Amino acid sequence: MVSRRASKLLVLFTALAVLFPSVGSANDASRRLPNIVYILADDLGYGDLRCYNRDSKIPTPHMDRLAAEGMRFLDAHSGASVCTPTRYGILTGRYAWRTPLKTGGLFGYSAPLINTWRITVPSLLKRHGYQTECVGKWHLGLDWTWHKYDAHPDFSEPIRVGPLDYGFDYFFGIAASADMPPFIFIENNFTVGLPTESVKWFKRHGLALPRFEVVDVMPTLARKAVERIQTHAQDTPGKPFFLYFPLTAPHIPVVPPDFVAGKSQADRYGDFVYLVDWTVGQVMESLDAHGLAENTMVILTSDNGGRIWVPADERHPEENVITKYNHLTNGHLRGRKSDIWEGGHRIPFIARWPGSIEPGTTSGETICLNDLLATCAAVVGETLPDNAGEDSYNILPALLGEEFDRPIREATVHHSNLGMFAIRLGPWKLIFGRGSGGHSEPKTFQPEPGEPQGQLYNMDIDPNETRNLYKERRDVVRRLTALFEKYKQEGRSRPSDRQQKARHAQGVG
Repeated sequence: MVSRRASKLLVLFTALAVLFPSVGSANDASRRLPNIVYILADDLGYGDLRCYNRDSKIPTPHMDRLAAEGMRFLDAHSGASVCTPTRYGILTGRYAWRTPLKTGGLFGYSAPLINTWRITVPSLLKRHGYQTECVGKWHLGLDWTWHKYDAHPDFSEPIRVGPLDYGFDYFFGIAASADMPPFIFIENNFTVGLPTESVKWFKRHGLALPRFEVVDVMPTLARKAVERIQTHAQDTPGKPFFLYFPLTAPHIPVVPPDFVAGKSQADRYGDFVYLVDWTVGQVMESLDAHGLAENTMVILTSDNGGRIWVPADERHPEENVITKYNHLTNGHLRGRKSDIWEGGHRIPFIARWPGSIEPGTTSGETICLNDLLATCAAVVGETLPDNAGEDSYNILPALLGEEFDRPIREATVHHSNLGMFAIRLGPWKLIFGRGSGGHSEPKTFQPEPGEPQGQLYNMDIDPNETRNLYKERRDVVRRLTALFEKYKQEGRSRPSDRQQKARHAQGVG
């Protein structure tokens, strides 16, 4: 049951947004809207956090504190089981498989994936007076300046399309993952210096800034995020802010700095996860220090499941974290990052908003990271148009602990690294293929005649996906297949305004 204070806050925010549908940079309405900090870890597994897995070999005190002061979701999912498509969904509220990106992800020199005309989380919030900032790993493509016959971009020229073109007022970070060239920092539309050194790091050749070290990336991003919070508190204290903070860890290369060495019982990987926790702590401490915590919604999550196999660096062979350290990166879930099985896309998701989200609570509601856009729209009292957030649902009722008589999401589509699909409706999960669809063996295979052509699991009684009911429940297979085809053909899964009105006219929903 939602608290009285939470109800009053929600009514207040909605009323203010109605009265001031397009607020300026500083007025009474914008000052009362909550700050939003979205921390996106990279390959953080469901079982890495102590608050999700009491047997975790990694201390995570700051993330555990966040859970104790907020709400933990037990059935949260990334939009895909790899990096780039999930990030696309977070900012646009749309499944990335609706774009030309059908498998895998982008690289440091890839072209932009998001159309600049699309409504994004930062562009929506900016219309309501928010200062919008991104610090961290972009990995959604950049429009570099290239000259004919050049092997590399002209780094002295500005980036023609980047984060600032999608609604961010400020950006500091790296182009893609820390193991992908170019090995540089970017601030707004320019690189921070010119990369002049040719290096080979982690099996990839590329240009790097002089004295650029991958081990310094996470601490640098943490300092920059804290700096941006401090700058906001000092320079624009009456203006709400949105900080999108996509981290580079614990994604490979697994390079924990010396100050976290030995902090876990899972070797370098565990220490790297501990660095993620330390980073979360830095943000929380900065919000506390500047008196911002009480009016800030902090969300911590991951872009997909954990890798399990962790190549620490080129001097060490691959190590299986599960067998060597008895640490279950993805808990008891089947599979890992890139897979269509739960270990590929079921993720930790923690939200804290003092006075609105009840402390120490959990939710079993099925949610997806695509839902950030519709949820932010609800916070500021805006209704999304039909050409925005086509796969984004408002999860504010779940965050506020409200009671509702049907699931927030009708269904959720999962997508693997190799392009295998699944759809989840209630307890049923239908996978359109055999194998993991990712890196776990078997990846994919053609079943023999008479064998199930896909996989169907009842997640309520079989969350580890051990019993395939595809042949026994053909009725469910047909129903979920039809729904998936509907989502593909209509270009959306969230009902359009016309569909919503029709449902209300029929007394449904």
